[in-house]
Parts: sequence; C-alpha cells; structure tokens
Amino acid sequence: MSIVQAVAERIIDNVAQVIIGKRNEIRLTVIGLLCQGHLLIEDVPGVGKTMLARALARSIGASFSRIQFTPDMLPSDVTGVSVFNQRTHEFEFRPGPIMSQIVLTDEINRATPKTQAALLEAMEERQITVDGHTYALDEPFLVIATQNPIEYEGTFPLPEAQLDRFMLRIRLGYPTPQEEIAMLDSQQYQHPLIGLTQVVSVEDLMAAQRAVRDVYLNPDIKNYIVNLVTMTRQHPDVYLGASPRGALALYRAAQARAAVIGRDYVIPDDVKALADATLAHRIIIGPNARIKDIAPGSIVQSILAMVPVPGATVGSRH
Repeated sequence: MSIVQAVAERIIDNVAQVIIGKRNEIRLTVIGLLCQGHLLIEDVPGVGKTMLARALARSIGASFSRIQFTPDMLPSDVTGVSVFNQRTHEFEFRPGPIMSQIVLTDEINRATPKTQAALLEAMEERQITVDGHTYALDEPFLVIATQNPIEYEGTFPLPEAQLDRFMLRIRLGYPTPQEEIAMLDSQQYQHPLIGLTQVVSVEDLMAAQRAVRDVYLNPDIKNYIVNLVTMTRQHPDVYLGASPRGALALYRAAQARAAVIGRDYVIPDDVKALADATLAHRIIIGPNARIKDIAPGSIVQSILAMVPVPGATVGSRH
C-alpha cells in the first residue's frame, strides 16, 4: 500500500497549499479520485470549490475543463457536436468540455434535467455518444459537480438517478479566523495556484487506483456495510434508502481510506468515517421527517449508533 499512501500524501500536501485548513475534505476528494468515483460538493459560494478542482488537476497533470451550467444550456454544449465541413464534405466531431480528465460542473442544479442527463453516460460508462458515434473518455476521469444549497430559485434539483452516481458528497464549510488570515497572507502577491506544480504522474495515479482494489475486507466488515445500507431502507423516517451502488461506494471508499492511511485491510472506523459522505445524499426523507426538518446526515448518524460494530480485530487478515 506504500504507493497509494505516497501518491495520496503528495496530492493532499500540494492541494493544501491552495485550500487552507481543509485537509480532511481534500483527503475525501483524493479518496474519490483513487476509487474512480465522482464527487458532489454542496456548499455556499466562495469557499474554494473551483480552486479545489483546479488544484487537483494541476497536482496530477490532468487536463481540466469547467462547465458553468445555466438553464439555457443544451446537452451538446456538454458533450460536443458534429459539424459539417464543406471542404471535405464530411461531418467532424468537435468535442465538448466533458472530454477532459478533471471536469468541474459548476452549479449543476441550474441546468435542465435534459442537460443534466447528458452527464450520466459519461459518469457511468466513461464514454459519450454523439450522433450515433461513441467516444471513449481519457483516464483518469473525474467529475466534480458543485451546487449551492441555499438558492432554490431557478434551479432543478438533481434526480435520484444522478445523485446516485456521485460516490461522495463533500462540504467544505467556512475557514476558521486563523485559516482565513493565512489565506489572505498566501494571496498577498499572487494566487498560490499559479505556482502549483504536478507532483504525481498519471501512471503513478493509475497504479495507485489499481492497488486500492487489493485492500482486504473481512466478511464481517462486508456484513457491516450491508447492514448499514439495509437500515437506510428500513428507517421509519426514510422514504427511499441507499441503493446497492451506495453499498459499493462505501466498500470502495473504505478500501481507499485504509490504503491512504497505510493499511492493507479495512477496519470499522474506515466505514464509519465515510458513511455520511457516501450514503446521506442517497437517502430521500419521508414527508413526516421533512416537516420535522430531519436531515439525511442525522439519519446516517442514528443508523451508525444502532448497527452493532464488528469486533476490533476483524479487519486484519490474520
């Protein structure tokens, strides 16, 4: 697991030069990258969502594109379009911004459902289809979507099918006063992103992604994951619980967290630390619970308190 830990630490340290005081959130982002899963960052404007995506792309030397979603955007604005070339009398494909390795989809909930759906094939199949032709996307491929949880006017809430395709939901939050002062000092002369360099090769990153799959999960840990997900479907305050894809997301993310820490096996703490980020956005609250203003995150915490934790030694192979 040394390659996973080394790759993760180099990326985290590099991005932390730009995103000050959010090391845990950066670690979650790197976990998503190692799992080849997509991220949904839900937070207020100005807390560094775009800078996080740009810093991550620079750290791994990946191509980066930003899509600013608006209500009048068309699916072809995302995927690309075929244009007739009068000189050759043939149609030529002009790729859209989705044909990058790190794609930031800013304010994704401002686009219409039809345009949002243009992302589904890319996120799940890592390919796009335009005019009957299929184009594979380069690896690594990561979609980082952002949405503002405060403004609801002029927005289109993400459907369950699309929310389910995001492995992790992350919130950055405001910095502390000390962190905000450090941010002001770091940008006195120029933005720290300007001097950010690549610290990991794409080859090393992909090797780390493959190594994550080798992290061992004891059968008791697998049962623990399944029991947590099952409880989201049976909880009295939940209308629709987490899907099997949610269980797989928690499984993969726990593997990555263990590897980033330096272990080749998963322990219950890995699962508990990632339960909220992987499951909460997949839970639809029932009408009665919505009236009481019960949040999905609090339901996940109550489920963690209810489901028995496997013994402390079950994570080890021995």
